[in-house]
Formats: sequence, structure tokens, C-alpha cells
Amino acid sequence: MLKIVEVKNVQLDVARFRKVHETLSDNIIKKTGAIIKSVEKSGDRALLKYSREFEGVELKTLRVSEDEIRSAFNNVTSLQLRSIHAMRKRLFKFESNLLDHLSGIESRFDRMKVTRLFRPIENVGCYVPGGYARYPSTLLMCCTPANVAGVKRLVVITPPRKDGSIDPLTLVAAKICKVQEVYKIGGAQGIAALAFGTECMKKVDKIVGPGGIFVTAAKNMVSNRVAIDMVAGPTELLVYADSKSHPRLVALDLISQSEHSTNTLCGVVTTSRRVAMRIKEEINMLVRSKEGVLRRDIITQSLTKNGFVAICRRESDAIDFINEFAPEHLELMTINADSVVKKIRSAGLILIGTYTPSAASDYCLGSNHVLPTLGFAKSRAALSVLDFLKIISCIELNGKDLKRIVSCVREITTAEGLFNHYKAVEGRFLE
Repeated sequence: MLKIVEVKNVQLDVARFRKVHETLSDNIIKKTGAIIKSVEKSGDRALLKYSREFEGVELKTLRVSEDEIRSAFNNVTSLQLRSIHAMRKRLFKFESNLLDHLSGIESRFDRMKVTRLFRPIENVGCYVPGGYARYPSTLLMCCTPANVAGVKRLVVITPPRKDGSIDPLTLVAAKICKVQEVYKIGGAQGIAALAFGTECMKKVDKIVGPGGIFVTAAKNMVSNRVAIDMVAGPTELLVYADSKSHPRLVALDLISQSEHSTNTLCGVVTTSRRVAMRIKEEINMLVRSKEGVLRRDIITQSLTKNGFVAICRRESDAIDFINEFAPEHLELMTINADSVVKKIRSAGLILIGTYTPSAASDYCLGSNHVLPTLGFAKSRAALSVLDFLKIISCIELNGKDLKRIVSCVREITTAEGLFNHYKAVEGRFLE
């Protein structure tokens, strides 16, 4: 099921793995562009049409009512509710600690002071995926940092189920996170609605959240009209395994991430051919066993199409492979993980050791599971409270302070040919 490949040229081999994986092809961009234009032109009418076409649901209204949210609490268990609160508590503390360390930042130059002000973005739209599963956890991951930042208006969109309803636990999570608006909209059409607004929904200032390839394409395409967090989806996992790694545990982790969708990208990099073969055997046994695995069809398609084991000659080659691949999730299941982690420059999230699986980080560790994909971990990492804040510099000078920098301003403005910039400064001392 997994392809086993000898790595000979890191850049070329990584590019080959990513090329096989479904990316933003011309065909996807064309289809997504047509959907976006239709929503921009026709608003709610287009959204209802796409609900019928893509989700097979005939909706009368797109916004979730207060009655639906209230009734959702009757359809979740006390243990589920307790788990949602526990997840949110960890996330809230994790993000609050970051914000506390950043507040009160000042820079002084002589007697001049520059203060950094942190102000929340006022309107944020959160995309919560649907399709093959439901994701109340993703709602928590998107909305909890927004709560910490102090976002005033939080809007959630998520695809409806076949009966036109929204998963009750997702609605409960929305209520707990103080979400003001929830809409039964998915896909590229949902992203367009957030970006442009429709009759039932005002536009937002930023869109966050992961999704499938069409959601990713749509976010990318509307980013000239509204801010976005990152390219986030479909999901990825790369495991670094050595000769001492447990093949079955590696196999279980690959299966756990590949069950998200048929477009996930899950692989292993190793210096041990024996471990590579054993991991492949374990996956085949688990998937084809009499007991089998749940969501077998999705897992089989995903791993057959995109799964791989990359065999490197040396550890240094494996580390180069990891940094070039820049995975969303990176598991270091090696005996020398503590030394390897110091050499990792590009990964959305690093999970160290046998007992830190990506499946746990998706839920209850306090870290965020909205992470960069498609190699964008080279330039950023997880969603955080910072994605919901504007950092504004605040400066106040007196005459003496400004006079100290007059000569510096004169030299640089003259060199750049922007003479009126200097005159605006000089004029304050000519009266």
C-alpha cells in the first residue's frame, strides 16, 4: 500500500511526493473561481444552489437558529460536554500565556518611547470542515484563540449533514466559544460568502480554519480581498523512524491521519530499510485483517495514492528531507529525538517520542491543530492568538526628540529623492 522509495536527491524526491499529492491544479483553480464568482454575484441564491449540488441538501435558511443551538445541548452526553470544556481550558491557558508574555512591550531610544499596542481583529470567520467527519475540535482550535484575543464578532461556517442539520457537539462548542453566528455552508462557496458577504451574512475581515483542497484554493483566491490565516489542508503527517522505532505504532499513526480524507499526505522517512518494510507490512495487516479498521475505504485510498516511505542513507539526509518537506505534523520516533529536534527548521508541529502521537495533539495537549500544509511550514507554524490581533506601534515625540533625528531624516530622504518628507520635519523648526 505504501510506496517505498530510495532518496537520491532530496529536493527532487520531495517535489515528486508533493506532485503526486493533489495540489492547487489549474482545474481546481478554474472550478473554484467559478464558484466564487457565482456567490459574489448571486449571494444566498448561489449558496442554496451549491448546498443542493454538493451536499445534496435542500435548505430554506442558511443561518442556524437559537432553537437549534439550544436543542443541541440535549443531544450530547455529559462526558462529551466535559471533554469540550477540558480541551478549551487547555487551549485558553496555552494562548493566554503567549499573550501575557507579549503585552507591555516598549522600546526606548534616548528619551523616545515606542509602545506596541495589541488590538483584536473585529470580524473573523472560522471554517469548520465537514465531509467525511465532523470537527467540533477544529471549532475550538479556531475560536478559542479568537476569544483570548478579544474578537468581537465570530462567525462559523460548516457543511450541513444530509438531513440539513449541524452536528450537535459542534453547535455546543460554538456556544461555549461565544460564537455569535453559525451558518450551514461549506466548501469554496462558504469561503466566498465570508469574503464578500451575502444577504444573510456580513463579510468578515479575516478567514481562518482548515479544509479540503477546494477550501484551500478558495482561501488563496480571495486573499486579495480579505485576510487569511494560512494554507491549511488537506492534512499531512511525516514520521521520522529509526531502527529502534516500533513499526506498529508508526503504522497506527499513519492510519490515524489518513482517515481524514482520501487527499491526506502521510509518509515516513527513515535510514532503516528493515523498519521501512515492517511498517508497510504492519499497515497491510491492520487494514486487511479480519477485524479491519474503521473508515477503511478512505484510509486505503489515501495511503495507496499518497502514502510513502522514504529511505535515506544517512541521518543528515533524513533531516534535510524533513526540512525540505516541511510537514504539517512531524513525529520524531527515534532514540536521539532530543538532538534531532535542534536541527529541524521547518515543521508546523513537532511531536517528540513514542508517547506523543499526532492523534493526541489534534485534541487534548493545548497546542493548536490548525497548521500549515503544502510546504508552507517553511514560513509559519500553528494558528495562535497572534492570528487574531493587529500589532499597532504607538509613538509620541516632543520637539527635542524630533530634533535629534532631523539630520538622519535629511540624509535618507535626500538619497531617496523624497524631499517633501524632509520639509515636513524641518518645517516644525522654522516657525
